[in-house]
Amino acid sequence: MTSRYSDASSMYSHSEYTHDDHAPPVPTPAPEPAPMLAPSPRPPVPKRSSQRLSVRPPSGAPSPVRRQSTNSPDTPVSNQRASLLPMSGSATPEAVTPRSSTAFLSRPTFSFRPLSSVYPAQLAEPRKGFFGARDSSSGMPPMRQRPQAAFVLPPPSDTAFSSIRSGSVVDINDPDRYIGTVPDGHKAVARLDEGYSFDPDPGHWGAANIALNFPEPDDDLHNPDPKRDLKNDRHVAFSWRGFVNVGSLALLLLALLGLFAVYPMLSYFLRTPSSTLGGYNLGGINASGQVPDMLGNRGLVDPDTPKSAYTRTSFIDGQEYDLVFSDEFNVEGRSFYPGDDPYWEAVDMHYWSTNNLEWYDPSQVTTTGGSLKITLDSHKEHDMNYTGGMLSTWNKFCFTGGYIEANVSLPGSSKTYGLWPAVWTMGNLGRAGYGASLEGTWPYTYDSCDVGTLANQTDPRTGLPEAAHVGGVDSVKGEMSYLPGQRLSACTCSSESDGKDGQQMVHPGPRRSDGSFVGRSAPEIDIFEAQVDTNTLIGGVSQSAQWAPFNAAYVWDNSSANLIIADPTNSVLNTFVGNEYQQTTSVVTNTNQQCYTQGAGCFSTYGFEYSPGNDGYVQWVNDAKPVWEVRGAGMGPDDKTLIGQRPVPGEPMYILANLGMSHNFGPIDFKHLVFPAYMLVDYIRVYQPAHKRNIGCDPPDFPTADYINTYIEAYTNPNLTTWVDDYKQRMPKNRLIDQC
Repeated sequence: MTSRYSDASSMYSHSEYTHDDHAPPVPTPAPEPAPMLAPSPRPPVPKRSSQRLSVRPPSGAPSPVRRQSTNSPDTPVSNQRASLLPMSGSATPEAVTPRSSTAFLSRPTFSFRPLSSVYPAQLAEPRKGFFGARDSSSGMPPMRQRPQAAFVLPPPSDTAFSSIRSGSVVDINDPDRYIGTVPDGHKAVARLDEGYSFDPDPGHWGAANIALNFPEPDDDLHNPDPKRDLKNDRHVAFSWRGFVNVGSLALLLLALLGLFAVYPMLSYFLRTPSSTLGGYNLGGINASGQVPDMLGNRGLVDPDTPKSAYTRTSFIDGQEYDLVFSDEFNVEGRSFYPGDDPYWEAVDMHYWSTNNLEWYDPSQVTTTGGSLKITLDSHKEHDMNYTGGMLSTWNKFCFTGGYIEANVSLPGSSKTYGLWPAVWTMGNLGRAGYGASLEGTWPYTYDSCDVGTLANQTDPRTGLPEAAHVGGVDSVKGEMSYLPGQRLSACTCSSESDGKDGQQMVHPGPRRSDGSFVGRSAPEIDIFEAQVDTNTLIGGVSQSAQWAPFNAAYVWDNSSANLIIADPTNSVLNTFVGNEYQQTTSVVTNTNQQCYTQGAGCFSTYGFEYSPGNDGYVQWVNDAKPVWEVRGAGMGPDDKTLIGQRPVPGEPMYILANLGMSHNFGPIDFKHLVFPAYMLVDYIRVYQPAHKRNIGCDPPDFPTADYINTYIEAYTNPNLTTWVDDYKQRMPKNRLIDQC
């Protein structure tokens, strides 16, 4: 026979008796059929109270019959087993009158009573344990499962209990109904421990605080009070705490906006433009495509430059200038072969344009004893009898405006003539010694559109001006100029490309608002070119600037307003004023006669300060003192040659230093010259006003990088001596003489 257990029995009960110990049930005779009773009305459902609901049997129905237990009457209730069903053969059979309604014929009638009446002995005192806590009245250990209230199981469908369906009364007050019902003949099951049996009324558990009238802390939130709410609403909406909270959020929002919106915009508009110190504006790449190996922290300013030299005061207006570039040449044994230095590069070529007697070789340029050393030797090289050196910062470091100085010990002796040492500057659009890059750019500094931009400064249609045909120095017919015309002039047709239309660049730009071009060139300003007077044997320096187009007979407006000489006893206007290839403004000043390498070996400071533009100026310095000055007005318009103002150069200028010889510069005393001869440069420094800093070889108002890259061969092949004949490039169209 299969036994049946309720969920509560299987979970919470334990067997107290075995099947062998349980006395067999006393057989009872089958009850006689109960007489049919008249149907009675259904009793009303009692109201909820602290007692269990009690559903009474229908009127006239007898009470259920309990089968007598085989145990002793003194046995505790918890150990008693009572039959819930009237069995056949019972000694006291009683009939149960079934309901007249067929819906209830197969349902037992339940009766409820307070739980305290089930176990009066054990519920006399309230339990101290709760939810399964162990106490002295419990015979079972507390269980860890969730406690469950006692419940009534529905009658099983087993055939052994079919008498229930026939109208038998089931007494739910029997404690076994709260434990589980098993068929006769099976071992008894212990009752559910009272620690897990709860009254359906939570009030019996001590949970009085769930009553509707029990006050709770949050009652005010659920019970509106107009008077109280009106009083509270009169207060200020913001408190200090709220203000701090909102303020913190506002500060956080402002910080995020400042970090991700304001800061990027400020960084963009206030940034210092990157200089184009490297070859082709690529940050340090030279003409051969090499990246220099930077020495330590070597930047634009040499770390060996003393702090006292970081500023200087202008001789013109007393304004303070800041150091923007310096090289102290203190590192021993530096090499200036292409790619070896970040700012300087020595050339390997013959300087044919001035008929020099030497070959320039990078091996002749190095550093020793804290100075740059350029050597001129009587060593044959490339079929030349002498070997000298020249280095420059072309396309690596340039500056526009400011002051530059070099501390130099001149080569040879102040008593021997023939050497040609120089430290000078040139516009970046022309590379010294590379003829194709210089044709039509040197020594122009011009931004007007007139006859001054044409070849020979002459209009081919009219032959004017007449002054262009007289005053020449070496020309047979007296022509004043042999220049081919300004290649990158302001007269360039606006239809010519500046490279921004996808076509090959013809003019580097920029353009004006009307589409016309700004005149571009490669002007020259010399810090010094040293010489020795052949008559007095006194050393001196020519400090000059070269110009084109030319004044009539090369005579500029050298009035006292435009030509200022500090000491006329030591400085004189140079008698050389120009020739068919250049016009010059030059003053010759005596040098410190001890500062020669074959003399006392001291160093003397040479330099110039200049301000670009039509109203600009150039002031030269000799032995750390200003010696002379030319004003922009001195190079103003010339009615005789029909030319306009030649401004003080605004092109980015690079630095050169060289030592050579040439009959073009003057007589040479081969008999007394001592070889090797060398020039020493202690340092070179560049200063600019803080509010006018302009360094780099590709500034936006005078760009050079794209043009140089477009015609790179003209800047890297010294054998290309001309732009048109050798390099096979055309001159840009000039709207004065060409069809635009």
